[in-house]
Amino acid sequence: MQREQRAIRGPEGLFDAGTIAARWIADYCGEGRSGDMLCGQGSDDAAWTALFEELASHSGDTLGHARERAQRHADDIGTGFRIAGEGDERPWPLSPVPLLLPAAEWTKIAAGVAQRARLMEAILADVYGPGRLTAEGHVPAALVTGSPFFLRPLVGLAPPGGRHLQFIAADLCRGPDGTWRVLADHLRAPAGAGYALENRLAMARMLGGLQSRLNIERHAPFFAAFRDGLAALCRRAEPRIGLLTPGRLNPSYAEQAHLARYLGYLLVEGADLTVLEDQVYVRTIAGLKRIDALWRRVDPRLLDPLAFDSHSTIGVAGLVDAMAAGNVVVANAPGAGMLEAPAVAAFLPWLAEAMLGETLALPSIATWWCGGDRERGQVIDRLDELLIAPAFGVPTRALPDGRPVLGASLDTEARAALLDDLGRRPQDYVGQEVARLSTMPMVSGEGLVARPFTLRVFAARGADGGWTVLPGGFARIGEHPDPRAAVMGEGSWSADVCVHGPAPVEPVTLLPSSATTQLRRNPGTLPSRVADNLFWLGRYLERGEALLGVVRALLGNSISADTGAALSAETVRRLVGLVVGADAAPEPRGHRRADLIQLARTALEDEEAWYSVRAINRQARLIGEVSRERLSADMIRLLDAPFPSRGGLLDKAGSLQRRYSALAGLSAEHMARTEAWRFHDLGRRVERAAAALRVVRVFAGADATADDLSTLLDLADSQISYRQRYLTGIARVPVVDLVALDPGNPRSIAYQVQAIAEHLDQLPVLSDDGLAEPQQEQARALAAIVLTARAAAVDAVLLGDLQDRVETLSDAIARRYFLQGAEPLRASGLVLA
Repeated sequence: MQREQRAIRGPEGLFDAGTIAARWIADYCGEGRSGDMLCGQGSDDAAWTALFEELASHSGDTLGHARERAQRHADDIGTGFRIAGEGDERPWPLSPVPLLLPAAEWTKIAAGVAQRARLMEAILADVYGPGRLTAEGHVPAALVTGSPFFLRPLVGLAPPGGRHLQFIAADLCRGPDGTWRVLADHLRAPAGAGYALENRLAMARMLGGLQSRLNIERHAPFFAAFRDGLAALCRRAEPRIGLLTPGRLNPSYAEQAHLARYLGYLLVEGADLTVLEDQVYVRTIAGLKRIDALWRRVDPRLLDPLAFDSHSTIGVAGLVDAMAAGNVVVANAPGAGMLEAPAVAAFLPWLAEAMLGETLALPSIATWWCGGDRERGQVIDRLDELLIAPAFGVPTRALPDGRPVLGASLDTEARAALLDDLGRRPQDYVGQEVARLSTMPMVSGEGLVARPFTLRVFAARGADGGWTVLPGGFARIGEHPDPRAAVMGEGSWSADVCVHGPAPVEPVTLLPSSATTQLRRNPGTLPSRVADNLFWLGRYLERGEALLGVVRALLGNSISADTGAALSAETVRRLVGLVVGADAAPEPRGHRRADLIQLARTALEDEEAWYSVRAINRQARLIGEVSRERLSADMIRLLDAPFPSRGGLLDKAGSLQRRYSALAGLSAEHMARTEAWRFHDLGRRVERAAAALRVVRVFAGADATADDLSTLLDLADSQISYRQRYLTGIARVPVVDLVALDPGNPRSIAYQVQAIAEHLDQLPVLSDDGLAEPQQEQARALAAIVLTARAAAVDAVLLGDLQDRVETLSDAIARRYFLQGAEPLRASGLVLA
């Protein structure tokens, strides 16, 4: 391994990166950590030295700076997670120091994980098939039927392709002696592969040279194998595959969106799908489109309300029937989660010998199921030495929160309650060895500290039916030095895991090769729910900007302490009416300066009671969260930005205006002109037309004053255009012509209705008779009225008619393209593809 000499500048002058790396390692290993991944027995010193040299060359001799850079890269990628019960996402905590594993050691881990996958598949095939394991007494029936994740309706149902598992995960721990064991298996809806991918992306940006220096194994071949394996089970040569998510409140929704985008899958929710004649379809703007496979992240008990929990509102009615007919592949098959139960781990060593004829290469931590008399006695005798856990991973009488506890930590009352329930329902509990973890380096302050870690590993079935293991996965690092796995829990930090070896690694990617001749300009299927979200994202952004314009006009021209000439009382009254009419603030007591300032503050900042700019921004942010796979990271970042908290009202309004302008610029210049963009822009145009009609009706009446007309030009952002055209002063008819009827003014009503008609003409129709659909007819009629109108004839009656037509058109767009219960299933000419 060739060492690179890199000179960097520190606080005391120039340093060599190797010198800094050596100092870091010496300081860290000086405490004699025998079980540590860096300083312990078998540590690959050359690889760790290369890592810290690379870290020093990019971050100088300041480890705190390295931690900040790693977190910034993770934030830039958009990595986030949500804790159950919380509304807002948290940033994904990424350590700048990855875990290094030699290829030789990883080969053994990968073989052990693949073996467990084969064993789990064999057990599931028997449990949901012939049932010999329980019939012949090899496995207690209570171990199967006692699990809430054993789904009886699936007994006898062979999943498409005959395979229950396509993707699994396992949590591993490394003991101080260097041996690896399994803490838990994850089969229901294994989470974390997207985080492993995002960790690698962040580390590649931060430590780009490490890939070639250490020959680090890549992630892309694993995801390619999984994608090919799932496609191979489908009946069509070019299947349509979706990632079924519970929705934005799921803790790992951000990861799911990232995986869907990376793999080219549709991100769908239960409401997006429907089953007709045992075939699954996704509801799209072009009608129903066939779905061939679903990678589900929904709890299997909520997957189909007809087969399982009838109260489920996030499942798909009839999905199990479609599976039974072989028309849809569901990965993993419902019911696989029963093998996640800690009680199952007690039987795996014997089952591996009996079913595979092999010894477990990666054993689980020692587990005793209390359903057996002898095992229960052992657990009671060694209560202070063991971890006591629910046998099936769900709350019990003595463990109501469902979490394992250290037996030694129980007080007298809790111990008595546990022993009492062990006598009443012993099958609900297991005793487990308290695993002690080895440690790895993590940055704390300006130095390295040793912290315990666990490793989550992923395996996927490829097109040939064999198992491929993701090289590395991701590490979870504890916040405190206590090495007991039960104390560490889920961990507080994550780290990339790099598998390195002596041979160069082929640069595999999921992107098309440079030699490919296959072209595609259509981004694929657009689900109706996604179109709905993007449409309303456009409407909310325009609505917020329009309200902000009114507030700024009120602040800047009538109540600002710095203003030159205030607006007339009548014009101020009209502005106040717009704010109140938008439900952004209550009617003020009067029009004194203090009253107007309070009105503006409420319309701008109110949290709950009124439909303020802040409230509108919150709605836009929520839509952005469920549209991650369609929006750029910059757009998501702007939508997630906190509401301005510093400065006066005008400063805050100005900051928000710049943010709205940036969002408009990103959508106009960075979104490809796809159907997704059309719906987003369609929402903007509908809302802008409605807002323009309101302000023209308020400020351009027959009795309009110069203040009214000037304010109208301000709200329509057309002051400069008007002054360039008319040098003799302000007049009603020219203002109305510019703001309402000029098709060349991008803020005019005419421009909006023309854009709406053009968008609708480009969107798909459900029949091939060549006739316009209702929304297209309405848009064309609206555009014709505006096109033939004359400024002198524009009055309240015409403007009221146009307002009604815009709202009717919006309803027609929603009725045709968006989800309306089961209504799309009854539409004539519906496409089934």
